[in-house]
Amino acid sequence: MIPVTEFRQFSEQQPAFRVLKPWWDVFTDYLSVAMLMIGVFGCTLQVMQDKIICLPKRVQPAQNHSSISNISQTIASTTPLPPPKPSPTNPATVEMKGLKTDLDLQQYSFINQMCYERALHWYAKYFPYLVLIHTLVFMLCSNFWFKFPGSSSKIEHFISILGKCFDSPWTTRALSEVSGEDSEEKDNRKNNMNRSNTIQSGPEGSLVNSQSLKSIPEKFVVDKSTAGALDKKEGEQAKALFEKVKKFRLHVEEGDILYAMYVRQTVLKVIKFLIIIAYNSALVSKVQFTVDCNVDIQDMTGYKNFSCNHTMAHLFSKLSFCYLCFVSIYGLTCLYTLYWLFYRSLREYSFEYVRQETGIDDIPDVKNDFAFMLHMIDQYDPLYSKRFAVFLSEVSENKLKQLNLNNEWTPDKLRQKLQTNAHNRLELPLIMLSGLPDTVFEITELQSLKLEIIKNVMIPATIAQLDNLQELSLHQCSVKIHSAALSFLKENLKVLSVKFDDMRELPPWMYGLRNLEELYLVGSLSHDISKNVTLESLRDLKSLKILSIKSNVSKIPQAVVDVSSHLQKMCIHNDGTKLVMLNNLKKMTNLTELELVHCDLERIPHAVFSLLSLQELDLKENNLKSIEEIVSFQHLRKLTVLKLWHNSITYIPEHIKKLTSLERLSFSHNKIEVLPSHLFLCNKIRYLDLSYNDIRFIPPEIGVLQSLQYFSITCNKVESLPDELYFCKKLKTLKIGKNSLSVLSPKIGNLLFLSYLDVKGNHFEILPPELGDCRALKRAGLVVEDALFETLPSDIREQMKAE
Repeated sequence: MIPVTEFRQFSEQQPAFRVLKPWWDVFTDYLSVAMLMIGVFGCTLQVMQDKIICLPKRVQPAQNHSSISNISQTIASTTPLPPPKPSPTNPATVEMKGLKTDLDLQQYSFINQMCYERALHWYAKYFPYLVLIHTLVFMLCSNFWFKFPGSSSKIEHFISILGKCFDSPWTTRALSEVSGEDSEEKDNRKNNMNRSNTIQSGPEGSLVNSQSLKSIPEKFVVDKSTAGALDKKEGEQAKALFEKVKKFRLHVEEGDILYAMYVRQTVLKVIKFLIIIAYNSALVSKVQFTVDCNVDIQDMTGYKNFSCNHTMAHLFSKLSFCYLCFVSIYGLTCLYTLYWLFYRSLREYSFEYVRQETGIDDIPDVKNDFAFMLHMIDQYDPLYSKRFAVFLSEVSENKLKQLNLNNEWTPDKLRQKLQTNAHNRLELPLIMLSGLPDTVFEITELQSLKLEIIKNVMIPATIAQLDNLQELSLHQCSVKIHSAALSFLKENLKVLSVKFDDMRELPPWMYGLRNLEELYLVGSLSHDISKNVTLESLRDLKSLKILSIKSNVSKIPQAVVDVSSHLQKMCIHNDGTKLVMLNNLKKMTNLTELELVHCDLERIPHAVFSLLSLQELDLKENNLKSIEEIVSFQHLRKLTVLKLWHNSITYIPEHIKKLTSLERLSFSHNKIEVLPSHLFLCNKIRYLDLSYNDIRFIPPEIGVLQSLQYFSITCNKVESLPDELYFCKKLKTLKIGKNSLSVLSPKIGNLLFLSYLDVKGNHFEILPPELGDCRALKRAGLVVEDALFETLPSDIREQMKAE
């Protein structure tokens, strides 16, 4: 026995699949049920009633010249006897009427069966079975695409997602907020749009109207008042639905098996309809009430010719005509289905009406099987595709992400991440989030906002609440901005830092920040791109003072010259790309600071000597070997800082004595072996870094540097220090570690302002107790081996350890 539970799957699937059954499929299903009832009814009659009733025919006497006796015998045998008179002893004889055949019941049954099989037309015999079989085939064709493995898997997945999208609270909320399902709001919007179309009162009015038309996406900005309407669980479920819809769309749009399967089964039904109409119309007349039966069974019954009555002929005739009517209607419906399939473009589906009704402009059109299924559910109820479209919209998805983001990052949680940055501003760093929380704009004390590795950032108009915001850092972020937010940033933003991997991450709105003072660009640029896309528009940055480009430009773009009138500092960090054609520098006469770092420079650029306002020059990490051109720096009267560190310089020319205005000089990380005494004629030097070279001797002329506060010869080969060094009584930092020194002079006690001393990595055996005279020197500022520190008297050690 087959348990009833085995049929449960059929009853459970039908309600789910009904959304993919258009009206013609539903109509043909009912027609199939009607035809099935005709077949079942006919089969039931075939089983329960006698199929045919036959009686022998009277044979006419033969007209021949036989003997009188034979004729008389024949007449006697065929002429009925007069009915017997009733008698009291034999009452049954009263009911005996008709012709006497001398056939018993078994013979009649035999005759009926033989005539049914041989005389009755096959169509009259098998009509109900044919109806039943044809109807089952029709029903199978109508539902085959729901059962075929290649199509049923897509259909089941689609219906599952469709039901979840339809019932999702997020769908209801998105449609109610965007499309304005409230009739009052809808009417108001229509009136406003009509009014905006009729008003044309000058530039200001037209600006307001254009903004009103573009205000629809702004409805996706999450309100604080509605932020809690969707709980966290519902938000996560909606987020998962967006991912499912994306993956399902990619999978289904690749093929058109659903469309092909549906067309094939419809064509098959049409062909079968034509066959049924053709042969049924021709054979329906074969269903007759009376049938002549001639079978050679005379030896068994005594008769050869019979006259039969097909008991169900009249009913089967009516049923066949009724069946033909149903099949005709069924076939016409299938023909209409074929017309619909081929007349309309079902492999493409446009959400234009949804976009117009809801205002969600980014709902994409779909194709192939995805489009076909949406066309099918439109025949069931267009509301399904409307609610489903919410999960195809990136705007809707971003809104949901925004809502979840706001719930996760509360203002209190964000305040815990506040810190002070290098510019001494209160900064909020946000790294690798799914978006920018709206709760950020509730932290009104914020001065700097740092966004790193965040995609699809939308800066809303609510940024205007951050009255103290002055700095914005965008690291590998694609940022869009609302017009009102841009107006705010134009007035308030002072510092902008952009780090990008792709040129598309450069915000185009940054070129209009008229009050911007500092711009830092970090990313890969070719010269052409930087000229045509990035730097041509910098001329609009009227307040720009500092420009830093960390990239791979081969020459300074001409556009930089356009901002030279107010540019005070320019930094180019070129990551090893050779920088050539520096003639544009000559036009930047107001430049006070210049950094050309890692630009593969082999000589000091001559264009630098034209910058008469230059105060600081940094040529770090280049390929400088000779600096004979340094004599030309004497024309730069304002030059106070010169950094030639991390190069391949082997010697310092004597011309350096002419740079009398120098206050900070760095030659660290070079290959210098000898220090010229002329170096110390630059008596204004306060900072001198000669670390990481091959210097063996310090000239006694160093004592001339009475303003010296910082002196470093770390990682050299110095064996002794001149006593004149201790004449520099303003020294605060002295770094002599990692050399070949063996004795530290007691005169070090003369350095009363010394607060940092590095002597680690030498050959000292004892430290002079005169270190105790350096009252500003504490243990934290003394870099020395622990064992060597213990050679100091205990009172001096205690003095240094004391706060």
